[in-house]
Amino acid sequence: MPGALFLCLLVSSVIAAEKDSALPRLNNTKDVEAFIDSAEVVVIGFLEGEESYGYKELVEAVKQVSSVPAAICPVKEVWAEYNLSSDAITLFRKADNHQENIDLSEAKNLKADGIVNFISVNEIRYITEYNQVTAVGLFNSEVKTHLLLLANKGSKDFVELKERLGALAPEYTGKFLFVLLNGALKSNLKPLEYFGLKPKDLPRVGIYDGKSDTKWLLPEGEISTERVREFCESFLRGELKVSSYY
Repeated sequence: MPGALFLCLLVSSVIAAEKDSALPRLNNTKDVEAFIDSAEVVVIGFLEGEESYGYKELVEAVKQVSSVPAAICPVKEVWAEYNLSSDAITLFRKADNHQENIDLSEAKNLKADGIVNFISVNEIRYITEYNQVTAVGLFNSEVKTHLLLLANKGSKDFVELKERLGALAPEYTGKFLFVLLNGALKSNLKPLEYFGLKPKDLPRVGIYDGKSDTKWLLPEGEISTERVREFCESFLRGELKVSSYY
């Protein structure tokens, strides 16, 4: 009997552990800050526990968007640090220091697919690939200026250029969103035409200012970190002239 009882308790313990480990728990502000700092984009469920409305849907959504780490913070005292007064599912991103919330008190028909869409739309990174989904988050961001890498995915220098600009992007947090536009896709021909380019002209680097609906192109030549940085700095100093850059 003691052996059976031990086995029963062991099984119960494993089940409970599996349930609790579905999403890591963050029990204080320090834990939350460390988790936010651990990746370019993270999601935190500010929920009281596994029985809370939205928890099961969040777990299911996270399985579908495995590229974004997720956790739960059940400690209400911590919520106020993030201007939350009730249960919420929140996405944090470093690219523009932004926090986006789903207020669960207003989400009456919450489904996993809805959370997946919420994450996908707002998954803006230091360099974000442009498509119909990410376009929503990019243009809804408070940062309205985009540094664009216009390149053909699959070309010999594509990966190197993406990594080079991605490494530069943190210097311009809150000033630019770095965006990759794949010129090899037919769906991106119109954005290329907006810059007066065709796929054969790539790679190039451009700036788009959403506030003034104005664009500039970095003159042809090597796309080095130094040239792109000076391009960005020239824009910030207000020195770019359309006639000389487009």
